Amino acid sequence: MSIFSGVNASASALTAQRLRMDVVSSNLANMDTTRAKQVDGNWEPYRRKLVTLQPSGESFSSILNSSMNSSGKLGNGVKVTKITEDETPFNLQYDPTNPDANENGYVQTPNVDPLKEMVDLISSSRSYEANVTALNANKSMLMKALEIGK
Repeated sequence: MSIFSGVNASASALTAQRLRMDVVSSNLANMDTTRAKQVDGNWEPYRRKLVTLQPSGESFSSILNSSMNSSGKLGNGVKVTKITEDETPFNLQYDPTNPDANENGYVQTPNVDPLKEMVDLISSSRSYEANVTALNANKSMLMKALEIGK
């Protein structure tokens, strides 16, 4: 166990939460984009992106079991494993004057829900703030340990 393991865990969490906030902002910026990519000669709207996180190194249960057995093993933080596209169907909006409308006058719009995105943004922001607080507490403890050595 390193004295910097807490700092490293907080740093990995800060990086992961920042990426989550970047993906949410991308989703919100593209929530009206009806021509994101071309599939079989037809334009498809923007698909909402999702971030998948997992612990770095061992699984949570193995770390919990080893901690309960007092072996003193700590986690290694968190990492982003993948960014996937949300496969929920696109929304349909009636607008026969839109050039992207189908023969019935409906336009496929992105599957981005601003309420879900704001909840994800607030969640990742709060997690980021909590990790900054943990990082500052760890830094303060390390500084106090250095003062003891004077």
